[in-house]
Amino acid sequence: MPDDQFKTRLKIAKNKIKAKKSSKNDESSSGIGVAFKMSTELVSAVAVGTIIGFILDNWFGTKPWLILIFFFVGVIAGIMNVVKSAKKMQK
Repeated sequence: MPDDQFKTRLKIAKNKIKAKKSSKNDESSSGIGVAFKMSTELVSAVAVGTIIGFILDNWFGTKPWLILIFFFVGVIAGIMNVVKSAKKMQK
């Protein structure tokens, strides 16, 4: 086999290996990104609900009832956001 053909085939094989490695890295990083997005949506919904409940409790003087109510509303909203994102990922 001539030397030029061998070098060409070797170069093609190396490029294929690099392409496979880069596609695997893209898939894993996108999975981590999706997990981070979902966890952020859940935590932020709970935090916003709790803060709103705290502010309203201070305003109306009804501690701790509105904090509890808005905490659970935040949990439900966060779970709904995560479910909606998961459904969107499946499409």
